[in-house]
Amino acid sequence: MNRFITAMIPAALAVAALSLSSAAQARTHAGKAANAPLPDIVMDGTNLYPESMSSAADGTVYIGSMKGILFRARPGSGKATPWIKPTAANGILTLLGVLVDAHTHSVWLCSDPGALRTPPVTGTASLMSFDLRTGRQTGHYPFPAPASICNDISVAPNGDVYASDTPNGRILRLAKGEKSLTVFAEDARLKGIDGLVFGGNGVLYLNNVSRNQLLIIDIHSDGTAGAITQLVLSQPVAGPDGFRFIGDNRFLLAEGNAGRVDLVTIHGVNADIKVLREGLQSPPAVTLVGNTVYALEGKIGYLIRPELKGKDPGPFKAYAVPMP
Repeated sequence: MNRFITAMIPAALAVAALSLSSAAQARTHAGKAANAPLPDIVMDGTNLYPESMSSAADGTVYIGSMKGILFRARPGSGKATPWIKPTAANGILTLLGVLVDAHTHSVWLCSDPGALRTPPVTGTASLMSFDLRTGRQTGHYPFPAPASICNDISVAPNGDVYASDTPNGRILRLAKGEKSLTVFAEDARLKGIDGLVFGGNGVLYLNNVSRNQLLIIDIHSDGTAGAITQLVLSQPVAGPDGFRFIGDNRFLLAEGNAGRVDLVTIHGVNADIKVLREGLQSPPAVTLVGNTVYALEGKIGYLIRPELKGKDPGPFKAYAVPMP
């Protein structure tokens, strides 16, 4: 063997060992970074009064606001900045429901009249969609009469999109490929409907913010609505709002009137509720990023409670809560 090559072997082995050690250290640091606690997210603005949020698989968090601005926090960021703003072209009013749809690379939004805005914002409630990559509007679907509030959104396994109409007790459906909403269900028991979410079993779960209930509504094989069943809760809920499926038979739930967010495990018609965080100011929404539950404060009391009206609500945050 060439003496030069022979002399180089120990050095090469040393470099290789150093490279392997550096790679191992890099993997260790990457693993620690991936498992590092995520920060609270502060919305960049004042008097925003958010009502809903959602997250993408990469950890990006999207938060709506009463001002009609959709905020976005990049993965791991502690700040949400304005991304999509209301314009005459897109027709956004006030934003309530927000839902990321990974299959269509879209974010679905509920645009609504805003009586609590100054001055009030008028118009027709609508379901809207925007491209997650570009922010370009891809759909605008007004709610059919009567005057409505589009509150929350869920996407069925077949791609149909469902939206709740709180005051009228309706669920509207945008069938995949269609250009307009139709009424899927309308029932007096649904007046006060807020959050809705499909579980992994394809079952549509609902909550009623007025009646403090969790519900199931059956969907027949022909797509029509079936029976409405009230779930039996392990403990009472107060003002159930944002509702998110996180896998298996587990869900996250925001309780606005109770000031808390929960882990809900559903077996048949029984729902076991475990409180994850208390002491929040009217939390309307919750989402999961990795092993972190984000609990959003809405602080709506500053708009409706006489003793708080006119006072500074301070910053609006989504608090990072470790998932047990």
